[in-house]
Amino acid sequence: MTNNLNSVIVEGNLTKNADFDSTQKGTGFCTFSVATNRYFKSGEEIQHEVSYFDVEAWGKLADSCHGLLVKGSGVRVVGRLKQDRWNSEDGKARSRVKIVAEHIEAKPVTAAEKTATSEAVAEAETKQEAKPARQKKAQKEMVMA
Repeated sequence: MTNNLNSVIVEGNLTKNADFDSTQKGTGFCTFSVATNRYFKSGEEIQHEVSYFDVEAWGKLADSCHGLLVKGSGVRVVGRLKQDRWNSEDGKARSRVKIVAEHIEAKPVTAAEKTATSEAVAEAETKQEAKPARQKKAQKEMVMA
């Protein structure tokens, strides 16, 4: 049996700082949302359409994103689509599609974004006090890079 093709590339900007956490077994992960812009002509008018995509990254990829994924920064995500399914409290079937990242590229950072990144890293370090030591170490390594 062969796998079907499931691959996606999304390029846009983060809508907020990425959230970092770890599972009970210590596997790190991060979640974030990417906004993409599409411009097209309708008659004589230029139309603007924004789409939002939820993304999650796991393990070493998530660890390497500490300090890089801050609100407004540009990013390219290569990954696969995953559909989560569950029943709501009222018994209705629910689902959502998200991107599971396999590769993340941060776009070049401007001077203003560097300042925002430094502030976000400082804020994240404060919040990380209760996180496992492995995540703290990865975060410090990214700050030094």
